[in-house]
Amino acid sequence: MSGAAFSSLPDDARRRLEAIGPRWGEDIRGHRALVLEAYTPVLARRSREGIEARRELAYGPHPRHRLDVYRRTDAARAPVALFVHGGAFVRGEKDSNAEVYGNAARFFARHGLVGVNVEYRLAPQAAYPGGAQDVGRAVAWVRANAAELGGDPDRIFLMGHSAGGAHAAAYVCDPVARPANGHGIAGLVLVSARLRADARADNPNADGVRAYYGADESRYEARSIVTHAAAIDVPLFIAIAEFENPLLDVYGAELLHRVSAARGRAPRFVRLAGHNHTSIVAHLDSGEDFFGRELLDFIARGA
Repeated sequence: MSGAAFSSLPDDARRRLEAIGPRWGEDIRGHRALVLEAYTPVLARRSREGIEARRELAYGPHPRHRLDVYRRTDAARAPVALFVHGGAFVRGEKDSNAEVYGNAARFFARHGLVGVNVEYRLAPQAAYPGGAQDVGRAVAWVRANAAELGGDPDRIFLMGHSAGGAHAAAYVCDPVARPANGHGIAGLVLVSARLRADARADNPNADGVRAYYGADESRYEARSIVTHAAAIDVPLFIAIAEFENPLLDVYGAELLHRVSAARGRAPRFVRLAGHNHTSIVAHLDSGEDFFGRELLDFIARGA
């Protein structure tokens, strides 16, 4: 299958999503619904042969401390990929619908990895750094249970989208959230992640930022991922879409620059042409293969 944006979709659905293009930010929720409507039937037709799912496993005491594990039935000491969904800090589930976001974990399982789809507590009940702490709980659970799952506890790759990317990154690099004994992951993938806390007027999710990071904007710089770029001490993959929620692509580029300056070399970075903030994840396991190949290569090479 072609790696071009929307190539797995029927022609009418592809044209609808292409027409959104740079208008993505005019109606993010409405356009998101169109993306899910387009990809859900395509994902539903994908074969599950040889892939098993263990669902609603508890990794902590809260009702939202739940995760799903997807793997091939013959998995043995395979790399593990944990996916953390978004939702502007105040909403979102690991199953946005019957196919998304399970498609991300199924994609990894289809290619011989153990895929884990993680749910976590939301703001304002679980404010900063609660989301990152939940990611830590999930990682610890996977490390403890990796052998039973067919996974390798020393090859856990953490992937976060949108607000989930902020939580995943904070777990790795924010001194408030990073465990004293280390994070225990082998690599970090940040997809359309919110890497700077801001409540700007042009941020459609400013209320969610305030709910999670607090009303005191003077603390936002210290709580932003870009501030702690030099502390990211694992292989890093930053991915952004061509059509993002306002400034998420800019913040991705900012983190790229800061990490590059700190390391003296650039980490892996991809800008997916044609894709938007939702389709960058919703298309995984649909047959469009460019981003998926990049993810698998990053995990295989550890860089």
